[in-house]
Amino acid sequence: MRRFVIGRGRNFLNRSHQQNLLSSSSSHCQSRFLSSTSVIDSPSSSSMAPTSSPAITVDSLNPKVLKCEYAVRGEIVSIAQELQTNPGSHSFDEILYCNIGNPQSLGQQPITFFREVLALCDHPSILDRSETQGLFSADSIERAWQILDQIPGRATGAYSHSQGIKGLRDTIAAGIEARDGFPADPNDIFLTDGASPAVHMMMQLLIRSENDGILCPIPQYPLYSASIALHGGTLVPYYLDEATGWGLETSEVKKQLEAAKAKGITVRALVVINPGNPTGQVLAEENQRAIVDFCKKEGLVLLADEVYQENVYVPEKKFHSFKKVSRSMGYGEKDISLVSFQSVSKGYHGECGKRGGYMEVTGFSPEVREQIYKVASVNLCSNISGQILASLVMSPPKVGDESYESYCAERDGILSSLARRAKTLEDAFNSLEGITCNKAEGAMYLFPRIQLPEKAIKAAEAEKTVPDAFYCRRLLNATGIVLVPGSGFGQVPGTWHFRCTILPQEDKIPAIVTRLTDFHKSFMDKFRN
Repeated sequence: MRRFVIGRGRNFLNRSHQQNLLSSSSSHCQSRFLSSTSVIDSPSSSSMAPTSSPAITVDSLNPKVLKCEYAVRGEIVSIAQELQTNPGSHSFDEILYCNIGNPQSLGQQPITFFREVLALCDHPSILDRSETQGLFSADSIERAWQILDQIPGRATGAYSHSQGIKGLRDTIAAGIEARDGFPADPNDIFLTDGASPAVHMMMQLLIRSENDGILCPIPQYPLYSASIALHGGTLVPYYLDEATGWGLETSEVKKQLEAAKAKGITVRALVVINPGNPTGQVLAEENQRAIVDFCKKEGLVLLADEVYQENVYVPEKKFHSFKKVSRSMGYGEKDISLVSFQSVSKGYHGECGKRGGYMEVTGFSPEVREQIYKVASVNLCSNISGQILASLVMSPPKVGDESYESYCAERDGILSSLARRAKTLEDAFNSLEGITCNKAEGAMYLFPRIQLPEKAIKAAEAEKTVPDAFYCRRLLNATGIVLVPGSGFGQVPGTWHFRCTILPQEDKIPAIVTRLTDFHKSFMDKFRN
């Protein structure tokens, strides 16, 4: 049979070759005949083959897409990628990406217990093999069995319930309850592919037109400005107070709310990022209470971005969820609408590529909840590996488990190293002329302020770019260090900043400090007034 098919194929190719020769010969004759005549003069080319316009152009795209910007992966990163593909075009030996919270891309190792459980869940047939007992911890094997028993058909490659696997939501709810000391309902939890889709989902639900506004901190994580733009709403900014360590004053929020109302904007929600991105502050509990009271009084949905809840580096501050704070104030489901976002991408786990996260939705009527579920159903479900990881993050090994000591050592090692890196970079920035940097209390970033010389500002204007982007571009071209200009996050007009992650591995930090210091001195000398 195989020889027959090959024979048929050869006959077909031979016939095709002969036909091509005839066609080629005919075409050659035609081209010789037409060679003395201009193609423009040919009636067939002018009347029968008109020039067609592109089916789509940038001008014909959705204007909401054109309005949307995402500075974390913007122009500076594009330049860095071009430099990386042309190693001979620069003097430095590597590009040092300090632009994005992507820990494992910069060398952070995953938590062993989490990866063991994921591996066993994805390949359950090895659970019954004798050698598995020697390769995997007993508690990771036991947890994998527990999780697989919660998945219909033990099929991690199948769709799940649109809110996520019920057993995993049970585990997450128990973790929230243990963290906060207040009950949590698994039916309030929607598992998502990281926190970003959950944010988009809420913006899609809340924003009806450009007359609907969302109060956002400035500086803010560009996901919020981008999602508000994509869904056609209006960002209502409230400014964090840099002089008080990026404090959030409800008087400032109230002022911006009233200003928006005066413009005919209906403000639907207040976004709070705690710990802060890009600013790295951790809110005090009394500050959170004031925010909860404000949202209750004004009838605003509180959107609490809490993805850095594990990243707190100073002993005088602790993370408190907004749900815990509101419940401790005596507010229940009927008093305040609250959405809390969590992700497996941050914390000490840094599993950005696994795309796991959830939102806990409380204080909404059954009719509204039905609409939230409908929107979630359009996307079918989040990926199962991310769902499993979200349950593991909220229910890690406990005292007495075989993996407990190694898990604690890995977790504490990562967090203590991040704290040291944050302090080293903070001190380095504060030692530079014209740069001031607030204390890094949490999250993964520093957001220093830079006083740029007037000569540098004018040079930036001549290049038709904003001054902090001008500084970051020259820094990249001279040193290979990738930062994000503060203008991509928003800032008080007339001030300039940049965001720097604390994620490069600890042995890389001295090189970053040295390169940055040398560049900054030469930059200031070149543009000194």
